[in-house]
Amino acid sequence: MARPALLAVSHGTSDADGARSIAALVARVAERLPDVDVRAAFVDVQQPDAASALAAIDGPVVIVPLLLSQGFHVHHDLHGIAVDKADAVVTDPLGPDALLAEALAERLGGVASPDSPVVLAVAGSRDERSVPDAEGMAALLRARTGRRVDLAYLAARHPDLPTALTAAPDAVVATYLLARGFFFDLAARHAGAHPITPPLLDDLLPDQGIPDALVDLVVARYAGAHQG
Repeated sequence: MARPALLAVSHGTSDADGARSIAALVARVAERLPDVDVRAAFVDVQQPDAASALAAIDGPVVIVPLLLSQGFHVHHDLHGIAVDKADAVVTDPLGPDALLAEALAERLGGVASPDSPVVLAVAGSRDERSVPDAEGMAALLRARTGRRVDLAYLAARHPDLPTALTAAPDAVVATYLLARGFFFDLAARHAGAHPITPPLLDDLLPDQGIPDALVDLVVARYAGAHQG
């Protein structure tokens, strides 16, 4: 029996480098799962949209949100399109997860000394379900690195990044975003002279690329839903 298809759904971006990085992640997942029909879709900006992509797949589908927390896109958009397809299942988003803490720690190792405090910059959401996910990710990074890790939001919530950096003037900014785009540009502006890590999937700098931990995480989300 054929394994379920994997529909990897990200937010979508108009940033060419960000879009390329997401595509590279999906391609790596497809390489890891050669017997699975792996497809990409988006909830905004890019095509195909998630609903159209799901409708084009015959048979069972595991929808993996390439999103870092619970929120509107997961619960409204993705569960909304899956409700009418009995053989579709939506997994948890990618975060929070220890594998993301591993990837963030690797990024931090390239831009700052091991004892620098960290401000974890997350996109932010008005959806209350996103808050424990952001706090959980900060706790995981704190445990992984042994550093002071403060949380800051780029939109919707407080503290914002400038406020958090005022409270930690020697901090490095850890970018908790998948790829380049609007929020990374905003984080870079707010960071000013503070060191800032590239997004999790950024491959524009030497020795940076698609972290194995991110590929492992998407595969694990798919496997957990398929086996469950």
